[in-house]
Amino acid sequence: MPRKSLIARDQKRRKMHDKYAEKRAELKAMGAQDELALLPRNSSPTRLKNRCSETGRSRSYIRQFGLSRISFREHASKGEVPGITKSSW
Repeated sequence: MPRKSLIARDQKRRKMHDKYAEKRAELKAMGAQDELALLPRNSSPTRLKNRCSETGRSRSYIRQFGLSRISFREHASKGEVPGITKSSW
């Protein structure tokens, strides 16, 4: 499980991204690169990292479910994910 600080940092970045999203879009449309550079770095969407909503794991993240492969497999095995069944052939 990742450190709590990584999860907290990502939440802080998401909050800042949401706060500056409108202003960033306006400046991009105007083409004001100088003013865009003055915005906080953490407000940039490229600095966001997809993380598992349960464990905070960043690798092997499944976007459709918002979970890592490990959490997804556990939920699918218990039958908690609708429409997903274990395959066998």
